[in-house]
Amino acid sequence: MSKVNIYNQKGEKIEEARLNPAIFGLKPKKELLHQVAITQLTNARIAIAHTKTRGEVRGGGRKPWRQKGTGRARVGSARSPLWKGGGVIFGPRKDRLFVQKINKKAKRKALLMCLSDKARNNWIILLDKLNLEKGKTKELVEILKNLKFRIKNAKFRFKMQGGVKLEKEEKVGSLLIALPAKDDNIIRAARNIPGLATLAADSLNVIDLLKYKYLLITKDGLRKIEKVYK
Repeated sequence: MSKVNIYNQKGEKIEEARLNPAIFGLKPKKELLHQVAITQLTNARIAIAHTKTRGEVRGGGRKPWRQKGTGRARVGSARSPLWKGGGVIFGPRKDRLFVQKINKKAKRKALLMCLSDKARNNWIILLDKLNLEKGKTKELVEILKNLKFRIKNAKFRFKMQGGVKLEKEEKVGSLLIALPAKDDNIIRAARNIPGLATLAADSLNVIDLLKYKYLLITKDGLRKIEKVYK
């Protein structure tokens, strides 16, 4: 059973916590992770492109010219796909479905593999609590500085005038904050920091866990994860 340090908002280590091996002790399988990730992205796809058939094009109700005697090819409507401005044959339609199915057990196992991979690589940051009184971005920035964490390749900098050398224990990367309950102050403060996102602890998914390198959770959030995904 792996251990992880618990810090307070000042960046001080206060205790250790044992991670449940049933959730944080699995070996990742790339094939399963790839399958679940593709399924999630496919199910989130929305068909936007939409062409009109000849029955949906405006106008064209009147026969352009009489059937015979003009020397021209016969035609019944200006909405014909052969005409400019007419309907489209076999064009993309917005009623297309891209839904793929996957077993719930496979989806859950892939999620636990992502959590296990973060625990194995020490990419989990555990806090005793996370409270922002005013919901200001600078409050969250100060906490991240105390934890010696810096967002990678972000336009948002922590007073990096003239460049700052990384410390050995400093963590650099994108960050996902798993909230045990909805907190408008934290969500509002994190909204202005590129490379940082918030998500409910009981709504974790494979795509977000793969997208963000580090996972920040509180003790309450850890208990929520163990309760939901046990």
